[in-house]
Amino acid sequence: MKRIFLVVIVFFVVAACKNKKPDLKQNAGPQKVMVDVIIASTQRISNIIEANGTVLANEYAELHPEVNGRLVFLEVPEGTVVKKGTVIARINDADLQAQLSKTKVQLNLAELTEQRYKKLLNINGINQNDYDVALNQVNSLKADLAYTQTLIDKTVLKAPFEGLLGLRLISQGSFVTTATVLTSIQQVSKLKIDFTLPENYSNLIRKGKTVEVDIDGGKSARKKATIFATEPMVNAATRNLKVRAYLNATANPGAFVKIYLDAGENSKSIMVPANAVIPEARNKKLVIIKNGKAKFTDVVTGVRTTGAVEIVSGINVGDSVVVTGVLFAKPGAALKVRSVKKIEDLIR
Repeated sequence: MKRIFLVVIVFFVVAACKNKKPDLKQNAGPQKVMVDVIIASTQRISNIIEANGTVLANEYAELHPEVNGRLVFLEVPEGTVVKKGTVIARINDADLQAQLSKTKVQLNLAELTEQRYKKLLNINGINQNDYDVALNQVNSLKADLAYTQTLIDKTVLKAPFEGLLGLRLISQGSFVTTATVLTSIQQVSKLKIDFTLPENYSNLIRKGKTVEVDIDGGKSARKKATIFATEPMVNAATRNLKVRAYLNATANPGAFVKIYLDAGENSKSIMVPANAVIPEARNKKLVIIKNGKAKFTDVVTGVRTTGAVEIVSGINVGDSVVVTGVLFAKPGAALKVRSVKKIEDLIR
């Protein structure tokens, strides 16, 4: 019985060993990561550069008095256009007017003395030195007269150019100094915009080039502006170039605007989905497939569009670029292509 029992046990053990399934994990080898790819190819893209700008009046000035004193006249029609030379304010000049009158009387007497001395000199009635002193007195008083008149002129504040007056900030009768702002004046019949661009776009900036301007956040059609000047020096801190253009539209000075500069089309650009690019501290990488394995390659990016980015260098036309499963790929890991995508389908 014992022999028969042992034979039965051995039979079942052998049968169990034959029916045991092989370990798939041991026999299958390393698992391949499933990925989708695109085939790198050149595409035609439009390179529109965006920049922030500010509207400026063609001319702008804060109106300050040139001398200290009490305002005896103030005419500021707020929000009204005034012509160049319009009198805006007058400072009390009574003391200067009195000084001017005194100098005129002294000059009149000095001129009479000089004329008498000249007659005497012609008949040798006086020496040359006495006449020179009288003539010097006349010239000195004329200089005093001109100086006093200049001080009087400074008590009158006039519009420096034709423009729109701002709000009145002071009242007549107030004592003002040269630091006091009475109002402002702006020439808004012609507007300018200032904006900055990175220095690598300096080759696109030239006098007469037209840019598009969004002045109201896209609520109306974009306006045109014509570049007429640039700052010669690049800002050392930001590496930006300051550009100025005339704006062919109506806007409030100081307003924020968006600038769109067309840098032209590039027919040799390789575009990839933006989520396929792996950002790192010093550079950027793409995963491409070489001989069925993942290869991480450094790339230089360029223009960005909606959902896509231009690859300036690092890959070639025809390379298989991994666009899904990027986070699961490791350098040298085996990859299995699930499908070949088109970039148009990935950035919709």
